Amino acid sequence: MGIFTPDWPLPKGVEACITTREEGSSATPFDYFNLAQHVGDDSAQVLLNRKALIDRFDQLQAVQWLHQVHGIDCVEAGHDTQKADACITSRHQLACAVMTADCLPVLFCDKAAHQVAAAHAGWRGLAGGVLAQTISNFQAPPSELTAYLGPAIGPSAFEVGLDVLEQFFASARSLQQLEAIAAAFKPSSKPLHFKADLYALARAELYALGISDVYGGKFCTYTEQERFYSYRRNNQTGRMASLIWLA
Repeated sequence: MGIFTPDWPLPKGVEACITTREEGSSATPFDYFNLAQHVGDDSAQVLLNRKALIDRFDQLQAVQWLHQVHGIDCVEAGHDTQKADACITSRHQLACAVMTADCLPVLFCDKAAHQVAAAHAGWRGLAGGVLAQTISNFQAPPSELTAYLGPAIGPSAFEVGLDVLEQFFASARSLQQLEAIAAAFKPSSKPLHFKADLYALARAELYALGISDVYGGKFCTYTEQERFYSYRRNNQTGRMASLIWLA
């Protein structure tokens, strides 16, 4: 089954995993471990993949799946599919999850293992404040939180226009963050276009919000074709999931 454990020093009682496209039930072009119901895959195969995911872990009973809309809303996990781009919980054996295929998944927990959260941070949500919204739902202060940046499109493959750069500049909370944002955009060969580093942009936002313990950010969904889905590469494709839960 296509699952790996993030390289992330989690506190005792917190579990996390990230799925890949490998070893599942879905047929081409969703081969193989697609977890999304909204991409055109056969619903029965998606349900088989979701069941296999839950069955893999003894201390996981359910997953909060979201209807993601590139917004910033963060909801309490524990209901049927909810329209939001982040969720949080203090319940045990209930996973917070987000699905991605180039956008950035960000997992959170507090160091006392009281709450966990997952956020879907495409560039719109990231510039709009989805990470800040998620963090605001924790009882612990940002200094007591830790975060992991899951697989997303890498800076060599993510070309954007001037409008994207301008939205991030407008979102800066300090001069230091503004400088970090500027460093995350490199000129492209196409006029008025840039190669954007989602990982660097997320780190700049998390640091500005007071989280210093940030891990991950070493993958590229676009170039690692055998392992990850990529919407920008294939358009019609499946979705990976990034999950975190209290055991």
